[in-house]
Amino acid sequence: MTSKKTGVDQQLIRDLAGILNDTNLTEIEVENEDFKVRISRQQQQVHAVAPAYAPAPAPAAAPAAAAVPAAPAAPDLSKNAVPSPMVGTAYLAPAPGAKAFIEVGQKVSEGQTLLIIEAMKTMNQIPAPRAGTVTAIIIEDAQPVEFGQPLVVIE
Repeated sequence: MTSKKTGVDQQLIRDLAGILNDTNLTEIEVENEDFKVRISRQQQQVHAVAPAYAPAPAPAAAPAAAAVPAAPAAPDLSKNAVPSPMVGTAYLAPAPGAKAFIEVGQKVSEGQTLLIIEAMKTMNQIPAPRAGTVTAIIIEDAQPVEFGQPLVVIE
């Protein structure tokens, strides 16, 4: 007769946490007949967002005592970001080399296609959940995305 093991297998938890770190996943779940464990971690908060295609500013020499101008306020991702509805690869244009669906500063209407996410060889159009102005594009073209990851900010 076998007895059921009670308690938590701490080594399994450590191994799963290690897999999360090694693969940059945000969540992993393991289940068998009578045991289920899900390990997840919070995503990093994005504090400053710049368009992926903006050129890097040229370095400039400044006097040591020069005042540093205040950085523009980061967009409020908690209410203005459009989250990814699925895991997949995000594309900002309908085809390689084509014009992007949206640009920073562009006004969009509710339902307008913002980008597409390829998941399991299917191209899924991601519509704007509301009308507004695109203030930031958080992802880069052909970037893998996770469920709930902020993609675009519409204010």
